Amino acid sequence: MTSTPDLVIRGGTIADGKGGDLYEADVAISGGKITEVGKVSAKGTEEIDAKGKLVAPGFVDVHTHYDGQVTWSQDITPSSQNGVTTAIMGNCGVGFAPCRPSDHTRLIQLMEGVEDIPEPVLSAGIPWAWESFPDYMEWLSKRSFDMDVGAQLPHAALRVYVMGERGARRDPATPDDNKAMAALAGDAVRAGALGFSTSRTLNHRTSTGDYTPTLKAGEDELTAIAGAMHGVGRSVLQFVLDQSTVHEDLPMMLRVAENTRCPISFSVAQADKAPRRWRQTMDTINEAAARGLSITTQIAARPVGLLLGLELSRNPFQTHPSYREIARLPLAERLAQLRRPEVRAAILSESATATDDPLFFRPNYDKMYLLGNPPDYEQPPENALGPQARRQGRQPEELAYDAMLTDEGRGMLYVPFLNYADGNLDAVHEMLREPSAVPGLSDGGAHCGIICDASFPTYLLTHWTRDRSRGEKLSIPFVVAAQSRKTALSVGLHDRGVIAPGFKADVNVIDYDRLHLHPPKVHYDLPVGGRRLLQQVDGYDATIVSGIVTQREGKATGARPGRLVRGAQGLN
Repeated sequence: MTSTPDLVIRGGTIADGKGGDLYEADVAISGGKITEVGKVSAKGTEEIDAKGKLVAPGFVDVHTHYDGQVTWSQDITPSSQNGVTTAIMGNCGVGFAPCRPSDHTRLIQLMEGVEDIPEPVLSAGIPWAWESFPDYMEWLSKRSFDMDVGAQLPHAALRVYVMGERGARRDPATPDDNKAMAALAGDAVRAGALGFSTSRTLNHRTSTGDYTPTLKAGEDELTAIAGAMHGVGRSVLQFVLDQSTVHEDLPMMLRVAENTRCPISFSVAQADKAPRRWRQTMDTINEAAARGLSITTQIAARPVGLLLGLELSRNPFQTHPSYREIARLPLAERLAQLRRPEVRAAILSESATATDDPLFFRPNYDKMYLLGNPPDYEQPPENALGPQARRQGRQPEELAYDAMLTDEGRGMLYVPFLNYADGNLDAVHEMLREPSAVPGLSDGGAHCGIICDASFPTYLLTHWTRDRSRGEKLSIPFVVAAQSRKTALSVGLHDRGVIAPGFKADVNVIDYDRLHLHPPKVHYDLPVGGRRLLQQVDGYDATIVSGIVTQREGKATGARPGRLVRGAQGLN
């Protein structure tokens, strides 16, 4: 007699995560695992009619910043609303363990500056019930979530913990420092760290303007840490580089990988100043991979773009003296002032001034767009405010000013600053097809008031397989495999990302034709009423984690079967 499955998904169109053709089948789930794929005769305790729907593995997002959110919330939104069933946090070298009590403020300021998560949110939300990284992991292991979460050891936290003020001011590490960091890194892997992350970009600064402690960490330091971690168990070295110094930093990171045999993963993007440098970077990576190095490149699914507005962290007029006079007023009062003709005239007569804010770009209205509804992230250059203004015989500043005043001061402007040098996404198409590439850089949980990219997993399906009109598309099987199986393998998770018997029952049932992203909106739902940008998404009929439905028709069920993933996972 056939036992009764816990759940049967009936008659769906299966994209199984292996990259092969779509096919129609039932999926049976019991005990948190997939038990049968094909014609399932037994009736399940629960059944989902998936006829005409796309059935895909849960997505694995390898680049998020939920290090704080997992301590105050059990719902890992917005990623869990975008089909993600496993999120990896602790990227870019920032996080909250290890940390002495005296350094709580320092690490909060670093996260605030690098990832635009407001200090009051972090100060109120993080309970600081740990000091060491193993303590942090042990504390998290007792919590439950609406998805699985995995953690990496952040370099900045480790460096400050071992070196104190010397580490924060970026002094070179001594041999004793390296030995101490290596020992703690080994302990982190034993506690379940999936990897180690570091940053070498000038854009990563604290909220007080200081550069990240890891900016110029020596090769000896990185080699000691990576070697210790990989000597204990499978772990990944994740890093962020500047385009301007990639010719120095990438060879160094490749030497670290070669000397330690540690897999590496880092972000590759197209920059305006050197639109084809990413191709040279990929060629270097391909040569290294041919020598046997394990390398993953994380590729953003669309332009990395800033959202500017009166309700957001930045806007084009923030350095204008007349705007600065009213900048701290509540939105409604500021809006009233901005509608006054004399205030408008004064602000528009002034020019943007220099600032050391790495995410404030002197406005280039030939690269500034109205995002629209539905949001369009691949608009032709003639849609930018500069060309529009020239056609109308106006100044582009006027168009930007008026656009921000719409929707009661909630109008947003969109400025793509990476992956859009050519005015299209052809370079991203080329990048995503590279052997080393996985989708990444969604930054879920971060950039609360300036970037809203946690919807990348949904965008990969809507834009790249269905809606793109300005270039080649990608196939559904390719995209699903890229952001489920391929991402999972890149961080050592062999137990998920595939719809096949024996794999973890993380599954999405998607109404593909109805899958749709709404424009970003500001919500005030973080601790102490903190602000963040979110995008509503339609079309996920069900998201299933470990065999339990966590999202149904875009609404949370309240089930929280997600757990902390401790270390690399094999297929049992």
